[in-house]
Amino acid sequence: MKRLLLIPLVLLLTAATPNVTWWRPTPGTSWQIQLQGKINTSYAVQMYDIDLFDAPRAVIRTLHERGVKVVCYFNAGAFEDWRPDAGAFPPEVLGNPLEGWPGERWLDIRRMDLLAPIMRARLDLARRKGCDGVDPDNVDGYTHDTGFPLTAEDQLRYNRWLAQEAHARGLAIGLKNDLDQIPQLVADFDFAINEQCFQYRECDLLMPFIQANKPVFGIEYQGNRAAICADANRRNFDTLIKRPDLRAWRVACR
Repeated sequence: MKRLLLIPLVLLLTAATPNVTWWRPTPGTSWQIQLQGKINTSYAVQMYDIDLFDAPRAVIRTLHERGVKVVCYFNAGAFEDWRPDAGAFPPEVLGNPLEGWPGERWLDIRRMDLLAPIMRARLDLARRKGCDGVDPDNVDGYTHDTGFPLTAEDQLRYNRWLAQEAHARGLAIGLKNDLDQIPQLVADFDFAINEQCFQYRECDLLMPFIQANKPVFGIEYQGNRAAICADANRRNFDTLIKRPDLRAWRVACR
C-alpha cells in the first residue's frame, strides 16, 4: 500500500494563494480628477481619477503608456438610475433621494446579501479595465437621512469590506470624505479623497492620513485660492481647485 503524504492544510492554502500587491501612493503624488466630458489626458500628473463606467479603456491604456496610475470612480453608497447595472439593485435597498442629485438614492448598506454581488462586479470591472485603484463615493451614509437606521458600525463594516475586496483584486482604494471615521479606517485605506475640507474647516480631521504617509487628494470649489493652497501645501495635501462639474479644468496647489 502506498503511503499518503499528508501536507498540513495551512501550507496548501498558503502555496495556492499568491501574495497580492497594489499601488500605494504617498503624499506629493500629482493628480487630476475628471468625471464628466471627454477626458483631457494631457496633464503631466502621476494619477488620474476618472469614472469607472464612462471612461473608455483606450484612455486608461493611453495613461498607462505614460506611466500614469488610474483610479476609477464609482458610487458605493448610492444608487444612480443611469448606470448600466441599475437594474441589478433590488427595490428594498433603495432609500431616500440624495438632495441635489437627481436620479440618486441612498443604499441600505446593511443588506450585504444584496449589495455585495453588485459591488464585487464593479470592482471586477475596475480590474478588467486596468484601473490601479478605486474611488468609492458616498461611504458616509450613516451621517445622512438615508431612509434607513444606519449606524456608525454599519458604515465601518461596509467600508472595511470595500477595502478588503479592492485589495483582494490588487486595487488601491481611497476613503472618500467620511471624516469622523478616519481614525478607525486610515489603516484600511491607501489614500483619502476629500471635498471642501478648507471650506468647512475640517482639514485637521484628515491629518492621520498624512501621518501614515498616505496622500490626501483634496478638492475645493470656492474660496481664496492663494490662502487655500498655502494651507494645503503646509499640510502636505495634494489639493486641486476645481469647478463643481468636475470636468477637465483645474488649478493645482503644487
